[in-house]
Amino acid sequence: MNYGRFAAVYDDLMEDIPYEQYVEWIAETMRSGSVLDLACGTGVLSELMAELGYDVTASDLSADMLTVAQNRFKESGLEIPVLQLSMDNLEGLEGFDAVTIAIDSLNYLAKEEQVKDTFGQVYAALKPGGYFFFDVHSVFKVDEIFMHSPFVYDGEDLAYMWHTEKGSAPHSVIHDLTFFVREGWMFERFEETHEQRTYPIEVYKEWLTEAGFTVESVTADFTADAPNDESERIFFRAKK
Repeated sequence: MNYGRFAAVYDDLMEDIPYEQYVEWIAETMRSGSVLDLACGTGVLSELMAELGYDVTASDLSADMLTVAQNRFKESGLEIPVLQLSMDNLEGLEGFDAVTIAIDSLNYLAKEEQVKDTFGQVYAALKPGGYFFFDVHSVFKVDEIFMHSPFVYDGEDLAYMWHTEKGSAPHSVIHDLTFFVREGWMFERFEETHEQRTYPIEVYKEWLTEAGFTVESVTADFTADAPNDESERIFFRAKK
């Protein structure tokens, strides 16, 4: 997928994400150290962590996303190395105190084996005692909430229509988005299709354990509360 145009509007789409709370969640466990931020997108979380003193390495599969991230880091005066790689292939990376996969990025992996491979690769990239922080969409969100589309946003410089339908795999969703982006006095239209897949909490816990992790906490929706049947975002903290 070419993320060029999508990278340009990504931050507008994510403006309601409380990235600061994500950093606070990490800081409750570790106040310093080296962090590999996988699927970093445009680098918002990487930037916040670096500003708090973490030694951050940012990575993403999309060169377009990394370009936006690099510009962000430069403007902030931060020297954050960036790597273009897939989260399920981290060959040669090791010695990190923590690895993050934030904002449901793990749900973009289409196959079970890719998720399992990612857990194994993250485990290998961590120091003994290192932490793995990630979040995913809940089964409830994918199967129920996302099916209430269309969702519509109308801003001054950006508007979009977001339609969803069930994917072919269990607990998967196809997002069809049509964007209208202001270019001078006109709006440019472009379309994106994304597919995500999630799994029950117990399945994630089983795969983490199989990879060698100890699952230390499972919480929901940017709180310290345990998930319930209507939680939408599930947070995992696991330790090597």
